[in-house]
Amino acid sequence: MVRAPRRPLVAGNWKMNGLRSSVAEFGRIVEGARNLAAVDLMICPPATLLVLFAVAAKDTPVLIGAQDCHAEPSGPFTGDLSAEMLKDAGASAVIVGHSERRAGHHESDAEVRGKVAAAWRAGLTAILCVGETKAERLDGRTLTVVGTQLDGSVPDGATAQNLVVAYEPVWAIGTGLTPTNADIAEIHAAIRGRIPAGTRILYGGSVNPKNAPGILALPEVDGALVGGASLKAEDFWAIARAAR
Repeated sequence: MVRAPRRPLVAGNWKMNGLRSSVAEFGRIVEGARNLAAVDLMICPPATLLVLFAVAAKDTPVLIGAQDCHAEPSGPFTGDLSAEMLKDAGASAVIVGHSERRAGHHESDAEVRGKVAAAWRAGLTAILCVGETKAERLDGRTLTVVGTQLDGSVPDGATAQNLVVAYEPVWAIGTGLTPTNADIAEIHAAIRGRIPAGTRILYGGSVNPKNAPGILALPEVDGALVGGASLKAEDFWAIARAAR
């Protein structure tokens, strides 16, 4: 039996960027997306823009994701948002376990696992981020670290429909540095062996229009989780075209 190819996904993580005026730039992304039917496109704006972007994306090919969620459905958690709230605001997916959360907010694998489960509970796809620090890479522990994060962060019940994995080496995020294509291929292949068949694996970490064609041509790379380059429609389109 011939296995169906995994459909590429290019997701833009806007992080703590964007105001109401950014709806105009998002509208440009949406217009360009109409010519990229072979790729799933997603923008993950800050929570303040979720509803606005969801309304603007209605009846278009662009999906809306969120950047984080709390593990509980409701409760006395000032400043937090539940997965159910994100779903209600128009999100179809949520990023969990991003290195900026793991490091800056000291999130453990167990806490990330709870957020993955919360995403599924609410009917959202979990985009689970894994990746090593520069010190861990220099110590030759990349595969061990990534494997431990996967084992600790993925609950029972994972499927190719409810989970996307994003490999983001911490030392590459926002630095302009990237691993070699051979390194990316090796790590993605190792991840592939630990997750359900057909699950999409994205690469993230300083993805831009120049390096995207080489990275996205790798057989084990199913798309990209894009940071700063997703804030401009032209750059995001260029990366999406490379995924196609």
